[in-house]
Amino acid sequence: MGTTDDGGGPAAGPGPRPSDGVAFLLAQLGAHAAGRFSERVSALGLTPAQAGLLRLLARTPGRSQRELADVLGMPPSRFVAFADDLEARGLIERRRNPEDRRLYALFLADAGTSLLGSLREVASAHEQQVCEPLSAEEREQLAALLGRLAEAQGLTPGVHPGYRSVRPATGGSGTGPGPGIAPADPPGGAPGKASADAPARGRRQRTGPPE
Repeated sequence: MGTTDDGGGPAAGPGPRPSDGVAFLLAQLGAHAAGRFSERVSALGLTPAQAGLLRLLARTPGRSQRELADVLGMPPSRFVAFADDLEARGLIERRRNPEDRRLYALFLADAGTSLLGSLREVASAHEQQVCEPLSAEEREQLAALLGRLAEAQGLTPGVHPGYRSVRPATGGSGTGPGPGIAPADPPGGAPGKASADAPARGRRQRTGPPE
């Protein structure tokens, strides 16, 4: 039989120590799960942040760039550059709003829709692997408890808070564990000066005020 560090009794089992509070365990598991998910989606040529935007557009297509930036908590100029990369790869497309030609809405392109099927398979496998020790009932209970904690902290349902620090890629999609990737100047000028409707370098110019 093992002993404690001070030799006064049985050693603690493999479970969490009493000093491992809930906040620490959430952070520990969250960092681990985020890293594993990043590895999985990198096989699809995506970062977690890019995967999240594709899934968001599948659920709610046709939202404006400014609206999406607000939902994700990103500065509009940074979101423009973030979306430019996915558009350049043919995964999403911008369309003019038929009711207001000054505005642009985002949709999944055909290639993005095709990739979404693979992304769903990856997400399902990730969910299964992380929650494997739990029964179906325990998963429901845990999800409900975590949802209550997230709501109490004012987090937006379904949106990773890491989007606030996302920066556009400089030479590829990146494979970091969180939404943030290599920094670059936003399109249209100096950092922080582009509008939500500013054109990317090398793309067609847009006219009219920002969305």
